[in-house]
Amino acid sequence: MKHYTSGLRCGQLPSLTRTRRTHKVGLMQSDVNAIKKQFHEIFGADAGERTRVIRAPGRVNLIGEHTDYNDGFVLPMAIEPEVRMVCRARSDGQIRLASTVYPKELLEFSIQKKIERGSPSWGNYSRGVAAEFLAAGIPLVGMDALVANTLPVGGGLSSSAAIEVATALCLLTLTGEKIDPTRLALLCQKAEHEYAGVPCGIMDQTIVSSARAGHAMLLDCRDNTKTYVKLNPIELRVVIVNSMVSHELTGGEFAQRRRQCEQAVKLFKQDDSGVRALRDVTMEQVEAMRPRMSDLIYRRARHAVGESLRTTEAAKALAAQRYERVGELMAQSHESLRDDYEVSCAELDYLSAEAMRVKGVYGARMTGGGFGGCIVALVQPRAVEPLTQHLHGTYTAKFGLQPNVFVTTATAGANVLE
Repeated sequence: MKHYTSGLRCGQLPSLTRTRRTHKVGLMQSDVNAIKKQFHEIFGADAGERTRVIRAPGRVNLIGEHTDYNDGFVLPMAIEPEVRMVCRARSDGQIRLASTVYPKELLEFSIQKKIERGSPSWGNYSRGVAAEFLAAGIPLVGMDALVANTLPVGGGLSSSAAIEVATALCLLTLTGEKIDPTRLALLCQKAEHEYAGVPCGIMDQTIVSSARAGHAMLLDCRDNTKTYVKLNPIELRVVIVNSMVSHELTGGEFAQRRRQCEQAVKLFKQDDSGVRALRDVTMEQVEAMRPRMSDLIYRRARHAVGESLRTTEAAKALAAQRYERVGELMAQSHESLRDDYEVSCAELDYLSAEAMRVKGVYGARMTGGGFGGCIVALVQPRAVEPLTQHLHGTYTAKFGLQPNVFVTTATAGANVLE
């Protein structure tokens, strides 16, 4: 289901909801002070417990879509739009959460009781993290926390993983505990499975927790091996264009695609018991199996297998500064997501095609789970402004929506700011 929206949702700062053209998007120190002021207005002044500020970035996936839950490869990077949480410990085991976009909603639950899913739904990400930490034997204290967000929810930039990782760092910081970033990502992934009802792969939580500034990350989603690929800031810009069409992955399409891939795996297992996921299958095997598959399952498998191959090649090409080849692979990825995986939409198809009409754009594709959200484009610095002007004019004329276009650098993973 598409949701047309003129702004962001879920925990954003009201002062940051205006469309910014190609400006870098992030929270400045003045914004941090404003968030802290709001925190104290909601939860009261500090009285013996220190107030902490946690940052967790969003992410954009340059290539490698719907491959993570197939044990494949992905190539994401952390971006400047982010989640920040202001938190303070409580001694009574209660966790109270507020969001800057829902000033009248105060979510409350206890770590001394079984934590259940509930309303408002935006709180389930944090509920799930607390529940999974307790189940893993990680000691917690109660806390008050305020969520602020410059990420568009439903935009395919991983606002959910950013909230999960930010919540996790808040809980760890207030107790003085430390855990390995890989373990943290796995616990946050499980929280999304169990409490948000989205059977996501491990990519989002991993890049949010383990990103390196100035680099993309080639992630092997089977063993979590990370290879960092440097992005040349002189030669490249990463431009993200929000279609302003929001998606809801809990609507069943995401889970359906995952089940279809699992059906394909069952067929391959009949011939090779060593096949655990589509990661273990070659394109030759996909073509050989085609007569025994429905056309739908064949196309799903062809995408998943082909996308992992494109992703590893794109990482090598990016490291070698072969940007034209990276762009070709991005275009192939979008076509496969549109035709074989069927997770694109008219708005994303249009933005991707129109971006490629601008001189200096190497490649453009939809990014994220699909059915709306954003495209990502790899461009020459001189092409940023022409690309922005072109998309603002043509997209608005066709769909009556104003796209949000912004440039981002590759940022570091989540951290404690104060």
